[in-house]
Amino acid sequence: MFLSRFLGRTALLAAAKSESSAAAASAVTLNPLEQFFEADRNPNDEKPVYGRSWKAPELRLKSWDDLHKLWYVLLKEKNMLMTQRQMLHAQNLRFPNPERIPKVRKSMCRIKQVLTERAIEDPDPRRSAEMKRMINAL
Repeated sequence: MFLSRFLGRTALLAAAKSESSAAAASAVTLNPLEQFFEADRNPNDEKPVYGRSWKAPELRLKSWDDLHKLWYVLLKEKNMLMTQRQMLHAQNLRFPNPERIPKVRKSMCRIKQVLTERAIEDPDPRRSAEMKRMINAL
């Protein structure tokens, strides 16, 4: 079962790589599915050190656009980590860095907190209500 899953993933990634390389002969493009998997590392290398979660005071200094971009970077990271965790769980393997998921979740919650604070402070009630609806949809 492990072998079939591993070969299935390998075949899927190899097929996607060959399609993307055939489509763009001169330009190097990455397979979109590779975004959901962390780059393979040599097991002999040191364990990488990952950063901390974002603090609310740091996020308050950022613009709306920067927070929006950061939200989607964190969402992509969360999806990658959850995909990796699920794949390893299905193969009865240990997830190497479980502490990363709470850091990403905390950062995402803090972004929502900062955006909600900004929506409450907005003097225009219509705009404030619209911002709250948009924040709650995240």
